[in-house]
Amino acid sequence: MIPGPTPVPEQVLKALSSHPIGHRSKEFQSLVKTTTEKLQWLHQTKNEVLTITGSGTAAMESGIINTLSKGDKVICGENGKFGQRWVKVAKAYGLDVIEIKAKWGKPLDPNTFKDILENDSNKDIKAVILTHSETSTGVINDLETISQHIRNHKKALSIIDCVTSIGACNVPTDEWGLDIVASGSQKGYMIPPGLSFISVSEKAWEAYEKSDLPKFYLDLKAYKKSLINNSNPYTPAVNLVFALEESLKMMQEEGLHNIFMRHEKHKLAISKAIKKLHLKLFANEEALSPSITAIQTDGFDAEIFRKKIKDKYDILLAGGQDHLKGRIFRVGHLGYINDRDVMAAITAIGLSLIEQQSASGEDLGSALDEANNYLNQ
Repeated sequence: MIPGPTPVPEQVLKALSSHPIGHRSKEFQSLVKTTTEKLQWLHQTKNEVLTITGSGTAAMESGIINTLSKGDKVICGENGKFGQRWVKVAKAYGLDVIEIKAKWGKPLDPNTFKDILENDSNKDIKAVILTHSETSTGVINDLETISQHIRNHKKALSIIDCVTSIGACNVPTDEWGLDIVASGSQKGYMIPPGLSFISVSEKAWEAYEKSDLPKFYLDLKAYKKSLINNSNPYTPAVNLVFALEESLKMMQEEGLHNIFMRHEKHKLAISKAIKKLHLKLFANEEALSPSITAIQTDGFDAEIFRKKIKDKYDILLAGGQDHLKGRIFRVGHLGYINDRDVMAAITAIGLSLIEQQSASGEDLGSALDEANNYLNQ
């Protein structure tokens, strides 16, 4: 029950264990064609969706270095560990970064983006970079509204980390006019780490022609050129593509709406049950991520608490990062998670609280009833 790597379905593991085939073979090219079409379905886009052998960070970095030039002015949203990372990447490549910050646990304010973009009369801002679902804090940012402000600017690109929102909630790439959308395989895709995905708009390809930042392995034009022949410019993780084909097939069978609703009810079941156990949510309730719920542990050490749960119940929860270590624990409900998993996690948390006399058996009963109400909706 962590935000990644997420559990992998048995049929996906079976596909993963197939014997490798040549990545220049007709069989593999056929596989690339079908997975690319399914990726476009998942991203709700007609744009190219490119597959890179690398983590979600590789996809995000490629989005930055393929569309921008040294000295370009960009806005970076930072309200958690991953927003903080994009600030570091942007500065590493010599970009002029305007940081829009929110306290960790709070969503970014869309009006701050609006004000800065509207006051950019010379159109100096070339991109807005932000994380949609901030895994470190359990917050989802209002990407729909922020993307509207970016579109109104006309010139700025949107470069969005959707690593834990693609496959968990609605991200209509074309409808929202998103230029770069990056994600990673070990999250909502339900396969092991090792692949990342990036959708690229026509506006972003136009920006590519002016970009002067160094790139080689992450040069997206090479991936675009190879995709014409359903291929890859370098040796891909062949067996992960086998797994991807199977997982995307499962996702299509479930349907986008049902996937989003499943994540929504799991989010609500956990967040509502936690309150019955007298614990506080770390994130604002109106901005809870569909992928992970962060929980405060006032009065006891979160690291010791989650170790007890791992040792006694064999359920792994995520810890806090940086200054939040020991202050929060995080329950992942992303990807291949079912109602039983959610109820088991709540039960383990409740029994551990009872053991340390922070809750009662009656509290746990109320928490499970509350969770069950949402799971049965």
